[in-house]
Amino acid sequence: MDKIIIEGGRRLCGEIEVHGSKNSALPILAATVLSGGKCKIHNCPALSDVDAAIQILRHLGCKVIREGHTVEVDSSVITVSEIPDDLMREMRSSVVFLGAVLARTGKAEISSPGGCEIGLRPIDLHLSSMRKLGAEITEEHGRLYCSLGNSLHGADITLSFPSVGATENIMIAAAVADGTTVITNAAREPEISDLADFLNGCGAKISGAGDSTVVIEGVKKLHGTCHTVIPDRIEASSYLIAASATGGRVCIKDIIPAHIGALIPVLSEAGCDITTSGRWICLSAPPRLKRVKMIRTMPYPGFPTDVQAIVGAMLSVADGTSVIIENIFESRFKHVPELMRLGAKISVEGRMAVIEGTKYLTGANVVAPDLRGGFALITAGLAAKGETVITGTQHLDRGYEAPEKVLRLLGADVRRINENDGTEKQQTRQLAENVGKPAGESAENRADRHSQEADN
Repeated sequence: MDKIIIEGGRRLCGEIEVHGSKNSALPILAATVLSGGKCKIHNCPALSDVDAAIQILRHLGCKVIREGHTVEVDSSVITVSEIPDDLMREMRSSVVFLGAVLARTGKAEISSPGGCEIGLRPIDLHLSSMRKLGAEITEEHGRLYCSLGNSLHGADITLSFPSVGATENIMIAAAVADGTTVITNAAREPEISDLADFLNGCGAKISGAGDSTVVIEGVKKLHGTCHTVIPDRIEASSYLIAASATGGRVCIKDIIPAHIGALIPVLSEAGCDITTSGRWICLSAPPRLKRVKMIRTMPYPGFPTDVQAIVGAMLSVADGTSVIIENIFESRFKHVPELMRLGAKISVEGRMAVIEGTKYLTGANVVAPDLRGGFALITAGLAAKGETVITGTQHLDRGYEAPEKVLRLLGADVRRINENDGTEKQQTRQLAENVGKPAGESAENRADRHSQEADN
């Protein structure tokens, strides 16, 4: 196991780019099962969740070749329709393979998915939707057995909650169903639109993705295609928030600013100056942040639950008291006790966290409880005085590609150590090697230059 060691107190300054969206790449990889041919997915992040998806594809019989951030999947032959427990437990979003496998083979056998323990993510919406599309589903000994009487057929499906995973599963399965499927109260996240773009590139007929009503006209079969995954809005948000906590100045390139629109007002209220231009976003934070009166997590385009923990860490060093209400998951404050070890003053009652900002945090040994909680601890460690040691890094590897290397680009004193032999872990990082730094220019000057470009 690894641990991340941070010597805090350094401002983050400079420019970076982010990898492709994890939450987009995973359903797209699952959807390649339907193509029956070769699909080439570009800008696919090197994450453990993506590795798990590739293992599932190979288990199903697909041929998968990975070169850097490009994954080629040949799904010409599918040999099995069941996914073993050990692969399902690797990640929460593995359930998105249900619609793809069922539509391709006429049956599917899965168990409950794994991943971060941030609260209940019942898959009842997935199962009820598959039933409306014509699937018969039974459960025995913790495994789900799905089959089709004849074939999938179109249906009108109204979701009681705009579930991202359920919307994706319906879109994938309905793409090759007989007739037309209409999803009402569909999830509106950018990753939904990206999946629709991929499926349409394969020959599907999907309209309305990104709105609350999505229409899928079933086609007989799909074909292979090439697709580039959208940038990861959550990763971009994470680094902007971390820079804010340190009073830094950063610019992120090759990002779609509109995708993080709900975060910008929060950072502005905290006193940050933010400029956007094309596919750039630049942030300049004050020496001491201001409080943010109230944050409520909501489905997109509302404030994302995935950055709630990280913003909470940032507000731990703000001037004043802030309140966060978590409306999506009931167990997404597991990181709070670890933040308090660093000196954060946070009280949690139910779904509400009250954060009393303190002038500084102090380094300590902490454990990442989950993916986003892990980055919250990184954010706090960057802002803290002294050394912070973070274990549980396997959670971070699910959604951040070598974050220690990215943070070092911004001037942080961060390293990853193998706990067994004490040696620094060596990882390749294309992002870190190709950030386009002009020779001889400091990180802070690069941030100033791009901030001026954004203003213009």
